[in-house]
Formats: sequence, C-alpha cells, structure tokens
Amino acid sequence: MFDTDQFIADCKLANAGPHPTRNVKEVVARAMSDTASVLQALGEPAQGGVVPIYRSPQLTIINVVWAPKFVIMPHNHELWAVIGVYGGAEDNIMWRRLPEEAGGRVEAAGAKSLRTGDTLGMGADIIHSVVNPLSRLTGAIHVYGGDFFATPRSEWDPDSLEEKPYDMEKVLRMFEGRA
Repeated sequence: MFDTDQFIADCKLANAGPHPTRNVKEVVARAMSDTASVLQALGEPAQGGVVPIYRSPQLTIINVVWAPKFVIMPHNHELWAVIGVYGGAEDNIMWRRLPEEAGGRVEAAGAKSLRTGDTLGMGADIIHSVVNPLSRLTGAIHVYGGDFFATPRSEWDPDSLEEKPYDMEKVLRMFEGRA
C-alpha cells in the first residue's frame, strides 16, 4: 500500500546516498508496481495541474496531472529527475543542443513513451518536451534532485526552437488551462 509520508522518507534517504538518481528510481519503481494504491492515496485526478507533495533545497516531489492532449514545450530542469506514471501516458521527446552558431536552438534526438506503471530517470542535462497523447488525464509522480520551483532553467519556443528563460508562472497557468 502506497503511503505518501513513507514515499517521501524513502526518496529523501535514496537521495542522500551515492547514485541518487538510480536509488530514487528504484523507490519510484516500487511505488509504480502498485499504481492502484498510488491513485488511491493521491486521489483520482480531476483536472490538470502541478501539485507539490514535498519540497526542499535537496529534493522536490510533485504530483503532475497532464490534461488530455496536453503538450509542453522543450525545456530542461538543471536537476536530475525521475518520473513514474500511475495512470495514463506521458510521451517524452528528448532534444539536443545544436552548436552555438545555431543560436541556442535544439533538435529532436529521441523519444521515450511511458504508460501506467513505467518509470524514467533523466540526468540534469536532459532537454525534453512532454505530450499526453490520451483523451483523458494522465497522473505521474515527478521527483527532482533539488528545488524544482527555484532552479533557473531554459525553455525552447515550440515554433522557432530558440532558447529563453523558463517561465514557471506561464507553465503553471498552462497546466491549469489558463494560458
């Protein structure tokens, strides 16, 4: 049975040891082995949003709910991340930076499709965009190796693929359907 307080404690312990991304991914994978209990503990998602579960300078745990057909532009985190999908689907497109003479632009470099029960670990240097390909909500737990909300990072314009500072307020409005 998924217990939010125990999950937080397990993630904090895993983050404190060597190989935090790998260790936290194991914690998240254990949780995703029983997605029904995760759903029961977090509640049935009713709308898109980003709901903090735990936040500190060393670790952030978020319940991310992707609205149907939601797309978020390429962005980085400057933190390692672990994703566990407890309901629905999350398609991640990975991007790579082009040489400086390309003006800070990126190009697609791969993809990883996650479905209920799947997990994914990403290094701090990863650039990705995310699509919920479904006509229903998708719920996922995202764990970050630092303060997700306070770490400066970049986003890339979806049309021009040009880099600019990440706008957290805009992204939160997008999740709430207000952008």
